[in-house]
Amino acid sequence: MFLFESIPWYCALMWFAVLGGLILFNEVTRKNKFVAIIFFVVLPIILPFTLWRKTAGPNSCVGSWFHWAKVYSAVAGCLCFMALRYSKNLSKNKYVLAFPAIILAINIVEAVVRDFQCYNFNGVVNGVMTIGGPWNIMNGIAGILNILTISGFVGIVISKDKDKDMLWPDQLWFWIIAYDIWNFAYVYNCVSDHSFYGGTGLLLACTISAFFIKKGAWLQHRAYTLAFWMMFAMSVPTFADSSIFAVKSSHNTTALFVVSALALAANILVFVYHFYKIFKYKRNPITGEVHFDLDAYKEVVKEDEVVVTNN
Repeated sequence: MFLFESIPWYCALMWFAVLGGLILFNEVTRKNKFVAIIFFVVLPIILPFTLWRKTAGPNSCVGSWFHWAKVYSAVAGCLCFMALRYSKNLSKNKYVLAFPAIILAINIVEAVVRDFQCYNFNGVVNGVMTIGGPWNIMNGIAGILNILTISGFVGIVISKDKDKDMLWPDQLWFWIIAYDIWNFAYVYNCVSDHSFYGGTGLLLACTISAFFIKKGAWLQHRAYTLAFWMMFAMSVPTFADSSIFAVKSSHNTTALFVVSALALAANILVFVYHFYKIFKYKRNPITGEVHFDLDAYKEVVKEDEVVVTNN
């Protein structure tokens, strides 16, 4: 196959199991804060001194600085979003509302740095075959553009229903799709043999949740599902690496180039559209919102009966 080696039927079934499991755990934790505390507070404290000492050491495929940074930055995002969701004072503080955007940007920067770093790799790195090339640079640039099109965090609100989801109306479908393509390209470039599950499955879990279950809450969905996946990957690194369910990348340089080219193209389009609206309508992406005139934005606001004041 173009992107991956052969995908047996049982691996395809497992892919759906992973997708469904991530969506299920996301739903359970977003609806019950006590379960969320167990997953995002208790386990991250206990696991490094117990299980992860054996499974995520320096010689494992998840033993690099990136994996450790990724799991705790994802958990930090979950805790930040929980604080916003369950504290009325924090959710009304315009300075605190900047933290979701900062955490998101930091997560993207981590991946961009890793992409640039992998440009010089050619061989097995941390137990994973990595083939560096211009695709890493292309996708790193795509990630930077993705950061530059983050906007409207001042419009973040907490939904009025019992779930108290963190909604970001200005974070719309075109930005999410550009992010998904970029992030898949990053995983495909830098952790190729884990990208079948940790790329497509993980990204679709939060995107499906944002498009069909709770609109406007993509970043919350993303943080929760990413934290679940990273904790699972650190605990069972052989699952995506050497188990019967592992699906290896094709390591095809044409595939690497095409995926990153698509990521760069998608993010250039969003960048051009985003700044076209900023300059044409004189909208401030930091102190205001950019896309409040779009139907997708209005749908999120209307669905939760949220009144948003635009600058």
